[in-house]
Amino acid sequence: MRTIVFTVLLLVGSNTFMTIAWYGHLKHKDKALLTVMLVSWLIALPEYLLQVPANRMGSDVLTGTQLKLIQEVVTLAVFVVFAWVYLGEAPTWRTAAAFALVVAAVALVRGEGKKPPEDDAPKVEASERTD
Repeated sequence: MRTIVFTVLLLVGSNTFMTIAWYGHLKHKDKALLTVMLVSWLIALPEYLLQVPANRMGSDVLTGTQLKLIQEVVTLAVFVVFAWVYLGEAPTWRTAAAFALVVAAVALVRGEGKKPPEDDAPKVEASERTD
């Protein structure tokens, strides 16, 4: 459980940087496109420094699908707060409904769980062994 919490915290940090890099320049349209691209790239670097360890650590206890869906919930949550605080776009009931649908997707894959590596190996009966 601790691994999942730490993974989610890393994803929150990662997505905060990503959201700022991708959408922060929208309030600075007076700046040259090349300038905002370079600044966005520099802001995105810490995003990768958090995202890669989050996925690596999370993959020990979650499937890739579970990781991606958790990532989407975190991305949307971070973006809704960013859009409201920074861009002045208040969330609506449609925002809440869309968010609920993504959370439902996470709930659907939650029970799949990560299989131990030995479960993936083909089973060989004792009578079939040739050693």
